[in-house]
Amino acid sequence: MKIADGWKDYKILATSDGMKLEDWKGVVLLRPDPQVIWQNGDLSKREGINAVYRRSSSGGGKWEIRKPFPAEWTLNYSDLTFKVKPMGFKHTGLFPEQAVNWDEMRRLIALYKSKNADSKPKILNLFAYTGGASVACAKAGALVTHVDAAKGMVERAGENARLSKADGIRYIVDDCAKFVAREIRRGNRYDAVIMDPPSYGRGPGGEMWKIESDLYPFVQNCANLLSENPLFFLINSYTTGLQPGVLKNILTLALKSFCGRAEAYEIGIATEEGIALPCGASAMFIGENYA
Repeated sequence: MKIADGWKDYKILATSDGMKLEDWKGVVLLRPDPQVIWQNGDLSKREGINAVYRRSSSGGGKWEIRKPFPAEWTLNYSDLTFKVKPMGFKHTGLFPEQAVNWDEMRRLIALYKSKNADSKPKILNLFAYTGGASVACAKAGALVTHVDAAKGMVERAGENARLSKADGIRYIVDDCAKFVAREIRRGNRYDAVIMDPPSYGRGPGGEMWKIESDLYPFVQNCANLLSENPLFFLINSYTTGLQPGVLKNILTLALKSFCGRAEAYEIGIATEEGIALPCGASAMFIGENYA
């Protein structure tokens, strides 16, 4: 497991019975987490909690406010700044564990720039959400195309870029599969692809997405957008039961015409209890010129 241990503005205080207690730069939130199947006391009784996300038996849920806190605020990670706030479906607009991937992508971008003087890698970020990866890559000197079907999330990505003073991001509100198909027809190429596909989804035109049946052919299509000597291809997944090795197999098979290596790993965050909480799965293909 790769641990996101570089945070100063975020930490997991405790975990128990399907919940995690987090400190987001002084705002303490208690949220559901399906990985927490152990019991370590009733976290809802802890003092100092600002809000608790309560699931509804009919689906969804809502935030229970206990102590006042700002409607939205910012967190810093290294030279990056992100806006966060409690949102629907327990989210805050940021996944702190992804910092392990931000760090690796920034390292690879720096390596690319050292080998390609006066050139910036072109990176395509699909299902890009609020732009954590987009901002990290742009701040490192890449040219990023940020694509997501949700207009509100793309707007939030733009806010994060402005807060981080990150330039070089092109924002696209569109169904990712349709955008990729158009880019293939246009003959456009990218040095790297990032994707964080949902388990299920619906595009702006009603397009359906199911990760078990749609991910592999989609990655195959995206392979057609890679430059001759690609920098990297990263897949993130929060789909329960989808192992890191599955993502690695997809990359290995879909990118078999390219030279390089693929690795797979869990990503997580260490807690104040002395354990590491698994938060998702990732796999990255790194081109042979940068491996």
